[in-house]
Parts: sequence; structure tokens; C-alpha cells
Amino acid sequence: MPTNFTAGPVRVRVPATSANLGPGFDALGLALGLHDDLAAEVTTGGVRVTVTGQGAGELPDDDRHLVVRAMRAAFDVLGAQPEGLSVECVNRIPQARGLGSSSAAIVAGVLLARALVADGERRLDEAAALRLTAEIEGHPDNVAPCLLGGFTLAWSEPTGARAVSLPVAEGVRPTLFVPEVRGLTASARAALPATVPHGDAALTAGRAALLVHALTTDPALLLPATVDRLHQDYRAPTMPATSALVNALRAAGVAAVVSGAGPTVLALSEPPAGFQLGTDWQIWKLPIDVSGARVARGRLGHAERDPVAAGRKS
Repeated sequence: MPTNFTAGPVRVRVPATSANLGPGFDALGLALGLHDDLAAEVTTGGVRVTVTGQGAGELPDDDRHLVVRAMRAAFDVLGAQPEGLSVECVNRIPQARGLGSSSAAIVAGVLLARALVADGERRLDEAAALRLTAEIEGHPDNVAPCLLGGFTLAWSEPTGARAVSLPVAEGVRPTLFVPEVRGLTASARAALPATVPHGDAALTAGRAALLVHALTTDPALLLPATVDRLHQDYRAPTMPATSALVNALRAAGVAAVVSGAGPTVLALSEPPAGFQLGTDWQIWKLPIDVSGARVARGRLGHAERDPVAAGRKS
């Protein structure tokens, strides 16, 4: 084995995320207490990927897998491509539901590659890891909370993506309404117009600023703070059930938004007792993940290999 690679496996735990949070399009995100666990090791040749849980039997088991593609991109930056890789994925984040499954895969791949290079953290620090993951993903709103944890504000500069993580106020209790149907980010983005009215942009900018205050200081303001005029109405025809649930929850006084590109719905305050939901949604009450992605040495343990161990569903 080349001397610039570390011996033995490394593992990483990455959280699900919800981006946009209503008015914070492509900028705001929240890390959630539902995790994928992955492990990787440098081998003498070939790529082998095993997937348990979400995406098992669907995702590729070779270089086409997004985790491996992210690892290869990181190895390019680190200047050290291994001959082979063995990757194990225990996935709990639903695929294509607006919960950051692709960002989790990208963050996991970059951090695994960095940990497999002897001086990886020096050569690819946290700021550089954020820039790389955002470049691979195309925008930083999901990779930022996945990396940093908590509530994040992300933006892009000529040198790449940047982000900060802020503590979330007591009283913010995320509830997810997760459908069986899947969505595609590309389709959701295709539904957006090239321009929006100036008044809508101004209103949404003000609510995004208010949302920072509501999430960090005063959750009583979450309902008005989550008003959006930039993307949700334009995407509504592509996911009518999601739009109908958001509207019903908001009419009941709940700060509900589309999670990322959908179709999952995120409520930042709890629905009232007796709220009629229907049968097409799973309800998951999740804590906020304040730590972000975590890397350690060694293989996945028994609990980490349990496909449901790191998720708190209700």
C-alpha cells in the first residue's frame, strides 16, 4: 500500500438535511437526527460498494456510485488516487425525498477520502471540504448543514462556497411528513422561472432574514418567517399533494415548508392535536443534529450496520 494512504478502514456518520426552509432558497439548511453510516478502505485493486437500507439493489456498486465519485474528486485534490476501494454504506436517509441524500453521499465521500490520506486534514481543511462538496453538488445549502450541523447559512463567493452554523432556539421541533413517492431535484429546478417579480423577491428576502431570528431566538415568529414567494408556488403543480399538505398545515398555524426540492414536508412547529393527515405520509419527529458529519477510525459496528438504528421515527 502506498505510504501516503492510511492503513485500515475509516468510517463516517452523516446527517440528513432540509434545505431552503421556505424563503432561504439555496442558502439556508438544517441538519436532522437521521444518519447514514459509511466505511471505506484502500485496497489493491478494483472498487466494491455494498449498500444496506435505502437504495439497496438500486444504487451502483462500482465507480458510478456517488460516494465513490466524491472520493475520487477528493483524491484528485489530495493528489493521491488509490488502486482500489472497498466502501460499505448503511443508508437511512430516503432517496430523492428532499432530505439531502445526495449531499450526504458527497460529504461522506469527501471526508472518507480525506481520512484515508495520511495528511489529508492538512491538505483539505474544513473550508476546502465545503468548497469541494458544494462544487460537486452544485450548491451549498445541503452540504453545509451536513458538514457543520445545526442551522446553517451558506453563500458562494468567487473562491467558492462558505457557510456558518448557528445554534437553534429551544422550541424548534422538526416534524417530517415523508411520502412514498419520490421527487427529482432537476425536475423541481426546471419548474422555476428565469425571473420573479421584484416585490416577491423583496418579500422573500425580508422573511429569510426574519427566519434567522425566529430559528435562533424567537420560534413564535416561525409561521410568518417561513413565507416564500421564490420557489414553492412555482413547484406546486409538480407535487400537488405536497403543496396541499403545506397549505393545510399553515392554515392550522404550523410553520410548514417544502423540504428541499420535495416532496417531503418539513414542519418547524408541531401540528395541533387532531390534525387530519391522511394515509399517504409517514410522520417522523427528529431532533436537530448539532454535530454534523463525524469521522472515526475502524469498521462499522453492529449498531451502525442496523438500517434503522440511527433514525428516530414516530
